[in-house]
Amino acid sequence: METIPLHIDPTTHAALQKAARESQWDVQDVVMDAIKRDLFRRTYPKKAIWPDARLIAPLRALLADDFNHAKGWSDLQERLRQKGFMLQEAGAGLAVIRCDDGRKCAKASDLGHSYPQLMRRFSAPFPGHSHHYLFERAM
Repeated sequence: METIPLHIDPTTHAALQKAARESQWDVQDVVMDAIKRDLFRRTYPKKAIWPDARLIAPLRALLADDFNHAKGWSDLQERLRQKGFMLQEAGAGLAVIRCDDGRKCAKASDLGHSYPQLMRRFSAPFPGHSHHYLFERAM
């Protein structure tokens, strides 16, 4: 293994020591882990997947009234089910899923209805959504 000199400012050094204590690692291990993660991220960046506007526009039009007139999460889910769709947790947001095959069609935000916007409107998080902190942040 190669050894390289590393010069860091006192604030960064203190943060590294704190991270090492919290993870029960040596500072060297924290630095190595951070470097490995950064190199992996640079080598395998997330691919931005942009929705195809030709597919999103008709879906947005089909579901617009359902999103706009729903009185709560269960009402919205029922309205979507009547058209063959449902909402499902997807990361920190929601996805519109086809009921027949479970395929993801779009993110709710692609249709103009972000998860934070819907949480504020319904004054509640999506039932069963694992990112509880988002509700507090949205309100």
